[in-house]
Amino acid sequence: MSVRRLDHVNFLAAEATTAGAFVRDVLGARVTEQIMLDSGRISAQWLHFADKSYDLVYTDDWSGASGRLHHLAFATNTREDILRAADLCLDSGVFIETGPHKHAIQQIFFLYVYEPGGNRVELCNPLTRLILAPDWRTITWTEAERAKGQAWGLKTIASFHTHGTPPIALG
Repeated sequence: MSVRRLDHVNFLAAEATTAGAFVRDVLGARVTEQIMLDSGRISAQWLHFADKSYDLVYTDDWSGASGRLHHLAFATNTREDILRAADLCLDSGVFIETGPHKHAIQQIFFLYVYEPGGNRVELCNPLTRLILAPDWRTITWTEAERAKGQAWGLKTIASFHTHGTPPIALG
């Protein structure tokens, strides 16, 4: 599938703000983007350690659990590699959860699949957006902006907000 490198990891957390604060304050990361709910609570944070726009994401886990994986992401060289990967997954019987699409946040072209163990894997073409400004201001997305879905008006699928590993029983 022409994977070039591990791009980022997205963890589910009982509180994305607390987990993000640890990575920021103890490990030295910086927040590039975040989602703020109408209540004022931050529900997701994208953090980076060097020039790449993000290396780690914390997203609130709908279940209140902690220590779960949302997904691992692997970067490809081109968007066409993502399209080719979708065809390869289809031909090989690999479950495609969503995509190919483009995220509104971070502007990444993506494809989400499940590996045999049930973990979500993202293949992405991040276009290597670099954050070089030392005074970068965090981009904050509102709940209304996120309700619009992904770029190009595509709605975010429900399982994107509920699936994580290890699994949690619904209901």
